[in-house]
Amino acid sequence: MILIVENDPRCPAGLYGKLLRDWRVSHGVWRPYAGETAPPLRRAGGVIILGGTLGVHDQASHPFLARVKAFVHEILAENLPCLGICLGGQLLAEALGAGVHSGHSGEQGCHSLTLSAAGRKDPLFAGLPDSFPVFHWHNDSFEVPEGAELLASTADCPAQAIRYGKAWGVQFHPEIDGTIMRDWCEKALDKGPLITDFQRRQFSLHLVGEQLLQNFLGVVASCQSALSSRPNPAADRYCHIR
Repeated sequence: MILIVENDPRCPAGLYGKLLRDWRVSHGVWRPYAGETAPPLRRAGGVIILGGTLGVHDQASHPFLARVKAFVHEILAENLPCLGICLGGQLLAEALGAGVHSGHSGEQGCHSLTLSAAGRKDPLFAGLPDSFPVFHWHNDSFEVPEGAELLASTADCPAQAIRYGKAWGVQFHPEIDGTIMRDWCEKALDKGPLITDFQRRQFSLHLVGEQLLQNFLGVVASCQSALSSRPNPAADRYCHIR
């Protein structure tokens, strides 16, 4: 089962929710902002932590963040496959001791992401070119934690994707769809050019997002197989990394 952590009702799973339904992948959603109790991690094969309009330093105004942060530490302690998106990636970086800076290296719209040497070999980005378009909407940014690998960068934000063991954090939004995009732009009071650019690139953006989700689910499946008695070379490649 894939557990989706939704930190903000305005930042749902979007494309990823649709793909998981279409692919009939078992999944559930935890909404901590609504006071829901976190499900036990033993039920999850992997976790996707979504973004939000809040930041990692906004715990005073969003007390539920304390529970999310504790949950991230639990994920890391269990070495469970995890994909943190935007705020989710920032929460991961903070849990690993890295700085997260407000109003720093922010981006809005479509930008070209370039993989590092490590990123070109990383299972999350398998099947993707060295450079490809992604969609951003973030004001904050994370540093690379000690012991983590830098996987990708953009011209304006050098730390775009990181990996620590089986936990990945990204600054961009591979899960965004047209509904989310229109909602964000309406709340931002006229971002017409962003909508136009997104619509023009939507097919390519969705291909990238779909590939990333397929790759993440592949890691999850390999790790679940590694827990059984059956030998699995792919699991050896992905699942014993710490």
